[in-house]
Parts: sequence; structure tokens; C-alpha cells
Amino acid sequence: MNPIPTYYENLAAVTMKNLEKRQFECHYCKTAQEAVELANRMVAADSLVSFGGSATLADSGMIDTLRQRTDITLLDRDKAPSRKEVDEIRVQSFHADYYFMSSNAITTEGELVNIDGTGNRVAAMIYGPKNVIIMAGMNKVAPSLEEAVSRVKNVASPLNANHLGRKTPCASTGSCSDCLSPDCICSHTVITRRSAPANRIKIILIGEAFGY
Repeated sequence: MNPIPTYYENLAAVTMKNLEKRQFECHYCKTAQEAVELANRMVAADSLVSFGGSATLADSGMIDTLRQRTDITLLDRDKAPSRKEVDEIRVQSFHADYYFMSSNAITTEGELVNIDGTGNRVAAMIYGPKNVIIMAGMNKVAPSLEEAVSRVKNVASPLNANHLGRKTPCASTGSCSDCLSPDCICSHTVITRRSAPANRIKIILIGEAFGY
């Protein structure tokens, strides 16, 4: 018998209880397919939709699902032909009805931890879009704020730096050196301890390992 699904469900129950105390809307899906179907149902027709950089969104199929919809307007930065247009889409995303992203880490106490290079993703999470939908694998749940920050610095950031082809110390060593490299992707550290307004940030926990 595989104990991982039960472990994830038990851990999710505790985490979601604490997230809900902090005014986050929470859902748990055993599989990424279920999570994508749920998130897709959340998005109303005739909506303006955007998303931040996320391996979870890409690997789960969420981005492809949004691209297949003909009843929404999708601000798709991956399809932008130039850096200027990417920047324009990032600004337009603040007016989105729904903004999709993942979280680098989530504590069992109900806090979100994210570290960004440019800051557009965390900026949209904090303010602008009417609804923020966060999809995160249970591998991103950490038992404390300290361990969540460590996870982002020493797991998520090195992996993402390699994914993006950045020449940072962590890309070659696998651990954070608190660098000021020109390629550094850790400019902004944001800890979100509460959703305001209530339920604006909606979190879908996936009972599988996804993303960095």
C-alpha cells in the first residue's frame, strides 16, 4: 500500500484548516487532472485571464486548458513575440478577473512564501486581479515559516535558475549563497499571511508532487 496519498490528505487537512482561518479559499484534489478541472470551472465565461511563470501550471496542463477555451480572453505572455509585449502583458494582468500562479512554499500554519526575480507575479498576487488561483503540489508544504523560506532558497530557486538557464551560484551548487549575481532570481521575498479581501486568493492543493 502506498502511504503517500494518505499522508498528503492528512497534511492537507491541517494546512487547509489554517489557511481558511486566514481567509484563503481552499480546495484539495487528489490528482492534477482533478485540480485542472476544478480551476477551469472557477473561471467564468467572458473573463480576462492571465498567469505567472509556473512549472506547476505548465506540467499539470492548466495553461493548455486555458488556451483551449474560446469564451475567455487569455493574456498569454508565452506567446508574446517581444520582451516589450511581455512587459505590457504583465501590466495588463493587474486588470485580470483571474490570475493563475503557484506558490513556492506553503506552511502548515497557512502562510504563503514566494520569492521573485522581477516581482510581477508576487505583485499580482498582492493586488490587482479580482481573483488569484494558486495551484500547488503537496511537496511544497513545509512545517514552519523558516523551513518554507529555506525550501524556496535551497530547492525551488536553484531548480528554477537551472530551468531558466541563469548563471547563479545556486544553479551550480544547489544551495543559496544569498548572491547579488546579475542573473539573480531572488529580488523579492513575500510572505502572505492572510487573504484580503476574504477568499480573493483561492488555493488548490494537489495530492501529488508538482513544480519546484
